[in-house]
Amino acid sequence: MTYETSGTSAVPEAVGPAVPARHRVRWNKVPEVTLYFWIIKVLCTTVGETAADLLNEKAGLGLTGVSVLMSALLAAVLVVQFRTTAYRAGVYWLAVALISVVGTLISDNLTDDMGVPLETSTTVFAILLAIVFAVWYRRERTLSIHSIDTTSRESFYWLAVLFTFALGTAAGDLVSERMDLGYWLSAVLFAAAIAAVALARFALGLDAVWSFWIAYILTRPLGASIGDYLSQPTGDGGLGLGTVVTSALFLAVILGLVVCLSVTRKDVAGPDPAARRAA
Repeated sequence: MTYETSGTSAVPEAVGPAVPARHRVRWNKVPEVTLYFWIIKVLCTTVGETAADLLNEKAGLGLTGVSVLMSALLAAVLVVQFRTTAYRAGVYWLAVALISVVGTLISDNLTDDMGVPLETSTTVFAILLAIVFAVWYRRERTLSIHSIDTTSRESFYWLAVLFTFALGTAAGDLVSERMDLGYWLSAVLFAAAIAAVALARFALGLDAVWSFWIAYILTRPLGASIGDYLSQPTGDGGLGLGTVVTSALFLAVILGLVVCLSVTRKDVAGPDPAARRAA
């Protein structure tokens, strides 16, 4: 499904009077929102769940050690992402996969190591995300992902993405524990919620930007439920594939799709004219 569409093609930096660096329009740094986008996003959230569990179980570093390691890797990839001048599928989706793992680990650290109740962490992450959106909009006058064309907007974008993953993890765990639905029923529940957002968008005219971000948050618990269902033992309600097989399977599919998009460039989006005028 597509929540935001762009009628423009990718264009180079505008020619004309010089503008401040913060407002300088570059090529859009994120992909077009297509079916490919949502498929890879869900796959990345699944990998975030299973890879976090795998590293915590096998690396022998403990939850804190794994969190530090993955945060360092994420920081390195984000440096590369910020240094690019346009959307690059490989770099972008590697950052999303790593931020999925880090977001999961942040929530797990609060719950498992620090004993913070899921109700509290869910509320805190929701407030932090709302603050990011408020400051982002106040500063840039847009939350559209078709306007991630300055360093400032890209910084807000990745901060928002991090908190959506952390919020989705905490909220998903909270729903699963309180309702005790099991993995596959939880996946159905979150898929139905995303379908409701799509219906509200296309049938009732819900704002495209907010539709996107709500669906973006909901894909996190959806992917986690799918990952848990595939990887967890049959005695716990899963299929028993294990975290290694599940992570490898989904990473292979992600790699195939990203290579395809890198070649075809079907997901390349241009700057948002409305956002550019607002700048």
